[in-house]
Amino acid sequence: MAFARSDSGTTPPKMPTAIKLLIAGGFGVGKTTMVGAVSEIRPLRTEETLTDRSVGVDDLSGVEAKATTTVAMDFGRISIGQDFVLYLFGTPGQERFWFVWDELARGALGAVVLADTRRLADCFPSVDYFERRGTPFVVAVNCFEGAPVFELDEVKLALNLSQDVPIMLCDARKRESGKEVLIELVKHAYGKRPTAAAR
Repeated sequence: MAFARSDSGTTPPKMPTAIKLLIAGGFGVGKTTMVGAVSEIRPLRTEETLTDRSVGVDDLSGVEAKATTTVAMDFGRISIGQDFVLYLFGTPGQERFWFVWDELARGALGAVVLADTRRLADCFPSVDYFERRGTPFVVAVNCFEGAPVFELDEVKLALNLSQDVPIMLCDARKRESGKEVLIELVKHAYGKRPTAAAR
């Protein structure tokens, strides 16, 4: 149904642009935490309790206190001003659930790859995946208490990231920190889109 111009001559308010973003990274890196921290709605979670069946399958090194795991996705929503509504999809971290990534990635503008300096290699699969797909992404180093601290340039070098990939520190538990990461991703992803003249 189309909006009609009112008798006062004013036009209806502009609908915000909907943007799909992914939150990815290794097992236990903080994806569910970040989606929950920034979402303005109660996030949808598909978590299951870790059992003894995960012994030898899931590497709990560095996250021994973790009791649950995402088996499909996390989902949340956040508005950025009146212009954008971001729909957030957190990907599962374990390799046995990676088959859902292609479905989640369909139509996504870009992705956040969360990194943990205690287990930096765990974010390599996410980096490789988005590089192969040509999906714009940023790397956000989640600041865990007691984790080794490195200069961002060192982390970028260790992950063999191209120069144009933004990297920043974040605290996945804090709304404002997560929001800054998402804004940086949207700016980066829009900057990577071809201009109308180049099409």
